[in-house]
Amino acid sequence: MSDSTAASRYRWLVLAVFVLSTSINILDRATLSALAPVIRHEFALNNEQFSYIISAFNLTYAASAPCAGILIDSLGLSRVISLAVGLWSCAGIATGLTSGLAGLVGCRAVLGVAEAAGIPAAGKAIHKYLRPGERALGNAVNQAAVSLGQIVAPALAVWIAVHYGWRHSFIVTGVLGLAWIPLWRWASRRAPISDPPKQHGAAGAAMLRDRRLWIFVVANALSMIGYYLWFNLTTLYMADARGLTLQQTVRYVWIPPVFAAVGGFAGGWLSLVLIRRGTPAPAARFRVCLAASLLALFTIAIPWLPSPAWASAGISLSILAVAAFSVNMYTLPLDVFGAAPAGFAIAALVSSYGLTSAVIAIVIGRVIDHHGYTPVIVAVAFTPLAASAVLWFSRATR
Repeated sequence: MSDSTAASRYRWLVLAVFVLSTSINILDRATLSALAPVIRHEFALNNEQFSYIISAFNLTYAASAPCAGILIDSLGLSRVISLAVGLWSCAGIATGLTSGLAGLVGCRAVLGVAEAAGIPAAGKAIHKYLRPGERALGNAVNQAAVSLGQIVAPALAVWIAVHYGWRHSFIVTGVLGLAWIPLWRWASRRAPISDPPKQHGAAGAAMLRDRRLWIFVVANALSMIGYYLWFNLTTLYMADARGLTLQQTVRYVWIPPVFAAVGGFAGGWLSLVLIRRGTPAPAARFRVCLAASLLALFTIAIPWLPSPAWASAGISLSILAVAAFSVNMYTLPLDVFGAAPAGFAIAALVSSYGLTSAVIAIVIGRVIDHHGYTPVIVAVAFTPLAASAVLWFSRATR
């Protein structure tokens, strides 16, 4: 069987194995938010202080993403992702062994450095293995992997924490990451595809002069604020605002990630339908983003919904809209810039999310401490619409 025949036959299977690393990435990351009430209690932290731990991750995540993208483009996908998964797995294990707040912050910072390679590598893999019309669906598969990590994290982390202590939760998720590396090395040999010409730092630097990249960076930063809120603070919201115990939160916090997966596939499918009808790919992505941003406005209602179950439903609708927006937002650079700089282009979006999250984490924590969750939730309802406005008025998608 020729390389091209093998690549065509196994490409979705290999991509599925690859995006499993995304699930493990998110599982490592989401374990902190799933156990936030326990960790906050052990270290006697308020919301603003807990946000410093989140910011330690996001700052290194943002700073490392462009370097990770350049490494992926220059050294190759398989080599860099194997190294990154190994490093973030070790950082996760170390989190479970830390003996103080400073150690916890340090481990999250190292985790941010390593996990910065995850999404750019996924973008590179999607461009490498899939045809142009399929790429938003590929991002939807990756979004489903994100959702799987978010679904598994609360149940797994809480169960381990209740039976063996919260530290063991981090150790178990770290070991899962180490086990993925040989699986990927085996799967990647099933569909050998030649890499495009290597993208070096000078070419990546040239992209920084392209205004479209900066437009995508700003739009992504705005659109992902809602994702930051629900990824990091859903468990705390259910515990603080809705009065649930840690065990009770598990009944509800797994539901929004399921809808995130649905939103990702819906967003990818809608853009594929538009492309098949003759709409240029960037314009198709924008139309889906705009529809998702209008749906996200229903987020406003969440603080006034009458029960935890209704609140979970509102959060689910909100994150469905964010996911539909996100899979198209992260596909736009692949449409516009092509294969060679795909890692760097996606890394720029990852960096924008990390930097924005590092800043708003402290702001949101302070607002919640003084005014509660309502003003935060109302504000984030409008951020995807603001992102759509940036894309529209810049004409970057037309």
